[in-house]
Amino acid sequence: DYRNSQASGHIVTIEDPVEFVHEHKKSIINQREVGVDTRNWHNALKNTLRQAPDVILIGEIRDRETMEHALAFAETGHLCISTLHANNANQALDRIINFFPEEKRQQLLMDLSLNLQAFVSQRLIPNKAGGRSAAIEVMLGSPTVRELILRGDIGALKEIMEKSKDRGMKTFDMALLELCQAGVISEEDALRNADSQNNLRLKLKLTSDPVPDRTAPSFKLQD
Repeated sequence: DYRNSQASGHIVTIEDPVEFVHEHKKSIINQREVGVDTRNWHNALKNTLRQAPDVILIGEIRDRETMEHALAFAETGHLCISTLHANNANQALDRIINFFPEEKRQQLLMDLSLNLQAFVSQRLIPNKAGGRSAAIEVMLGSPTVRELILRGDIGALKEIMEKSKDRGMKTFDMALLELCQAGVISEEDALRNADSQNNLRLKLKLTSDPVPDRTAPSFKLQD
């Protein structure tokens, strides 16, 4: 909706099913539902570029074929957005890699390192008001992130994200810490949903401990 409101262009979506109907704003949006507007995912993906889109949204990446189409769209200069069932950026990358056989993975890692712009993951955490609040993890395709992906060093991404807050990146545990410090969620719910309970518990302790008074003690001499 942000792109639709801010920039002109042609947006094509492939969904199963269509969950939200978008109105044309600055962009023209064509929403295609699998089984209604197209016979199957394969046909929809195969014929998408014939519609001259600027942005392509794939409802969900479920298999290798869909992932290959998403990469092909990105390589031809299109903004391609999709969803994937995973708990965080590391798991999402692992799922993508496991779609492909071993002999195809080095090429896949190169394609991902060249084309991946961002992973945004979300969990809804019970809040103190009785509703739910979003804890959002963001990994951006910075030069360091791209280099790690190219090397297949997926396990090192979390540390880079923690050190790149100034670039706009954030891990789930960082998001949970912020929500907890703001009084939105309880410490128990934060720890229950943490990727690393020990690390988050330590950060909560460090931020809650009072800062020691380093000024020299004052005293008065009696006459």
